[in-house]
Amino acid sequence: MVMPCCSPHFLVLCVHDSDSWILRVCELAVGPNSSCLVKTNPLFVQSIKVQQLDEPKPGPVLYGFYKNPPLDVEITWTETHNSVVPIDFHKEWAHFLNKGSKVDIFYSIKSSSSSALSLVIAQGRESLVEWIDDPSYPNSTLSWNIIYGTGKIQQEILKSSNYYIAVGNLNSKDVEVELKFVIKAFIYNTSQAYYMCSVSHSLCSWKIYLLGTSVAVLTSPGSSDDNWYVKVSYGPRWITYFIGSGVMTILILLTLRFLNIFQASDRDGNQARETRSERAPLLTQNDISSQGSSYDSISQDGQDLDELLAVNSLLEGKVLAQGENLYRLCAICFDAPRDCFFLPCGHCVACFTCGTRIAEEAGTCPICRRTIKKVRKIFTV
Repeated sequence: MVMPCCSPHFLVLCVHDSDSWILRVCELAVGPNSSCLVKTNPLFVQSIKVQQLDEPKPGPVLYGFYKNPPLDVEITWTETHNSVVPIDFHKEWAHFLNKGSKVDIFYSIKSSSSSALSLVIAQGRESLVEWIDDPSYPNSTLSWNIIYGTGKIQQEILKSSNYYIAVGNLNSKDVEVELKFVIKAFIYNTSQAYYMCSVSHSLCSWKIYLLGTSVAVLTSPGSSDDNWYVKVSYGPRWITYFIGSGVMTILILLTLRFLNIFQASDRDGNQARETRSERAPLLTQNDISSQGSSYDSISQDGQDLDELLAVNSLLEGKVLAQGENLYRLCAICFDAPRDCFFLPCGHCVACFTCGTRIAEEAGTCPICRRTIKKVRKIFTV
């Protein structure tokens, strides 16, 4: 929502986000000859309400348009201010000025010629507050000047906003000054407005159509001695919020459902893999009966190993029983059957006793020379 009137740039009492779906109440101090454009998002806002807070008196008027009104009406007015600025104090005057406006400031210090004042033109309240905190430094002010005697300061306005003209006294005594503002400003042409309501008479409530462009302009008369305090509020388009809340609820529910389905499928997959892992044998029968077979290697030539085992058996004076398979005996002691295998290579060439001794002493597999991390016993059923 683009709302210069309810932003920090327009006489200040609240902050309003541009193009926001958050509706806020703004209290405004409206100066002379103000002409502030109020653009709302009809998707979220159904009405604009303006009410005068101080004593009812002729003042601000709210206009409604179907499209943006032209900023082509030029007006000029003069303000004269005779002020005594106390020690370590300041005086300020606020105006809302649109792009293309010009300000001429004529000053005349009535006190002794040695007295000097700090005169600034600040865009927005924040810039003015920075100067108030440290009036001896320009900070972010639009124009910063040390004035003596008499003179003139000119300033062109490049952006529609709220502007403050202020003087500060850094002297050790009060200083009297005369200021004359000659302001040439551009204001919006309200001749094509289809809605008009005087805020001083009653609460003005302007209904905004959902389709098309809806623009409002808040204006004030040119009396330089008056300020008006008004409250600007908004009527929400509830159907938009209800529909939006329903859509968000559906999206959240769908997201949660998708996450539940994904987690369930992931759990089922993990359980299936665990079941297959538990049921699968560590070694197949072929691996157990093979000479030094492994999970990731091919066994050596069976005939060579058979001859080697037979020779070793004869040398040690051991006779094999009839039908006993050399490949089932421990290749180390030739007494016990092969009932263990090494990890991670998976070779099965020794009994559990010899395999354990090899792992503790040599630490490497006698077949592939890989480091033995664990010795697993094989139980036959």
